[in-house]
Amino acid sequence: MFKRKKITVAGPKPKHLSIHRNEAGVPLIKAGSLKDALWGSGYAHVIDRSTQLLMMRILGQGRLCELLADTEDSLKIDHFFRKANWLSSLDDEVAKLDAASLAQCQAYCDGVNAGLAHKKITAMNLLGYQPEPWRIQDSILVSRMASYLTLAQSQAEVERLFIELVQAGICSEKLAALFPIDVSTFDRKLVESIQLGERIVPQELIWNLALPRMMASNNWVISGSKTASGQAIMANDPHLEMNRLPNVWCEQSLSWSENTVKGMGMPGLPGVIIGRSKAFAWGVTYTFMDTIDSWVEECKEGKFKRARKWLTFEKRTEIIKRKKHADETLHFYENHHGVLDGNPLEEGRYLATKWAADTMGATTLMASLSLVKASNAKEAATCLAKMESAWNWVIADEQNNIVYQMSGLMPKRHESWNGFTPMPGWEAKYDWQGMVDASELPCLENPKQGFIVTANQDLNHLGKCSPINMPMGDYRARRIAQLIEQSDQHDVHSSQKIQFDVYSIQADEFLAILLPLLEEKNEQASAYSVLKNWDRKYDLESIAAPLFEDFYSALRMEVFGTSMSGTGKEVMQHLSSQTGVFIDFYQNFDRALLNPDSPWFSQEGSDLPSQSEVFLNAFKVAKRKYKALPWKAVNSVVFTNILFQGKLPEFMGFDTPPVPIMGGRATPHQGQIYKSAGRQTSFGPSIRIVSDLSEKALYTCLAGGPSDNRFSPWYLSELEAWQKGLYKKLD
Repeated sequence: MFKRKKITVAGPKPKHLSIHRNEAGVPLIKAGSLKDALWGSGYAHVIDRSTQLLMMRILGQGRLCELLADTEDSLKIDHFFRKANWLSSLDDEVAKLDAASLAQCQAYCDGVNAGLAHKKITAMNLLGYQPEPWRIQDSILVSRMASYLTLAQSQAEVERLFIELVQAGICSEKLAALFPIDVSTFDRKLVESIQLGERIVPQELIWNLALPRMMASNNWVISGSKTASGQAIMANDPHLEMNRLPNVWCEQSLSWSENTVKGMGMPGLPGVIIGRSKAFAWGVTYTFMDTIDSWVEECKEGKFKRARKWLTFEKRTEIIKRKKHADETLHFYENHHGVLDGNPLEEGRYLATKWAADTMGATTLMASLSLVKASNAKEAATCLAKMESAWNWVIADEQNNIVYQMSGLMPKRHESWNGFTPMPGWEAKYDWQGMVDASELPCLENPKQGFIVTANQDLNHLGKCSPINMPMGDYRARRIAQLIEQSDQHDVHSSQKIQFDVYSIQADEFLAILLPLLEEKNEQASAYSVLKNWDRKYDLESIAAPLFEDFYSALRMEVFGTSMSGTGKEVMQHLSSQTGVFIDFYQNFDRALLNPDSPWFSQEGSDLPSQSEVFLNAFKVAKRKYKALPWKAVNSVVFTNILFQGKLPEFMGFDTPPVPIMGGRATPHQGQIYKSAGRQTSFGPSIRIVSDLSEKALYTCLAGGPSDNRFSPWYLSELEAWQKGLYKKLD
């Protein structure tokens, strides 16, 4: 019988607080009130994840050069965060908190600071960093970072990519096949007139440190009409950069007199983000809501054009302190459209860009903390709808209700503008007119089909507005729906099995075009037989999955690379080899590849090759490379410590040997591995959770372990179970 290990709290603590670890190392926090439980949560976050917590704050403050590593890469990262200016309005947001939320947030901060006082020796201390006290403002900063980076940011990046492709000369018809534009109304000359600033910090560089890529995820809820227990089931497996140590998620169980909440939180934020309470279970995926817009500003002499007037930009000065070099002084120019990407003293047209949630804070914290008071799924959805950042929430309760609710601040735009392309800043009609009311966002309650699935697909049809213009592909959502539809006896095990499903609808659709072409050619190569007999599954032993991936990669370059020239070709080659754009938005490119009438293929009067010719050429490339290697031989990744970034020898144990990963880009169990800024990174299930509302437990498995301390028994304690699909039961 395992005896729970007590975590000793040094110094004063709330009267009825106790913290123990279960056999998996998960902190079990018991207290007399929610406020005291949050104190214990903050303390446990520091004991287990102090490096992660403090790194997030240093990055968000733009103080990497000052406090840790004064390098040129660090300077670029500091520049990025100073430009974002997420330190603004933090005090104002704290002042908006109601009395109960303020007390609860302060209790969390007090617990963090008690933990920092107790934990004298950390990896950060050894690098010379002595932490300042944690404040509520820091939690709001972390909330802003987690909501923007690689999530809302992906929209800004793809909109920037679109501008680059326009300026590279790609015709509007081809671009319309990839992006949400109307050729008849698209103002190409306006976009061509923009002077793009240098990419001060490529997005790939930012998550080389403590920040994970947070993007693709699955969640679903199944009503009791389709379960063995007769009660609803909730399942969630957030897909992000899984090969990081520690995992971005931190698992805890918080119990007090009125409730018990267990699940996954994030160091620096009070409470549980996804998990299970006494009354309901809830999960989250990203929405791909367009919350970022850009405007073209006509600039000269430090001013911008507004109708017939010239107005002066606000000038913000930031000083980056550096440990080894002279301090760096930066100047940013801002107006009501956001931060300018350029110098308005030099005449020209530049972009000003704004994120709808750039001053988020109090409302989100209060919504999160009030969630524990909800008694059913509908009440929980009402709380979650108030979140200022964009998420897809699914909730299942003990009354057998299943609910979907989108959250996020969606700008009210001019009726002719979907937000994807930049509009002239001098025309007031394109200014935001406030935010769309949460009641108009997509939502769904107890559908007749008996289940709800979200996997980053287009969900606009469920609302009164259309917040999404660049969703991810719907392959995963379609496959999960297929599997749920196959049974009326779902249980925890069947949901776990779905989370491990590696069947690719994407591969099936591409092979439906390729294989008949090869049959017509009487293809006899072994590579053809391998694809023909493939079950379309990316399991570790599959020798067809690597072959299909080579074909798919060659196909993209045949169509989007070799058909371009100059800058366009360079952009596409860079995207394919060094960024996550094809990872995030691959179905936009797939639509063009799968459509024989796409402008990217030969049409009347065009000298482009046909779809058939391109598919056959891509197969020839893949056939030449074919080596009959299993998927596990080509799809493995090293789990790397976020602080030392693979710079230490393997024998020191901060990083793992290569770990084979099942799945592909379009399978429910995602297993994408690629290079980003020269570094190996990934998309995959960072955690998996399942809850059958007929019992109080939560079934979970985490890629890594509870602790960020290399010398803790909990550093890699769950990695093997995560690989094998062995879930623990959190009672």
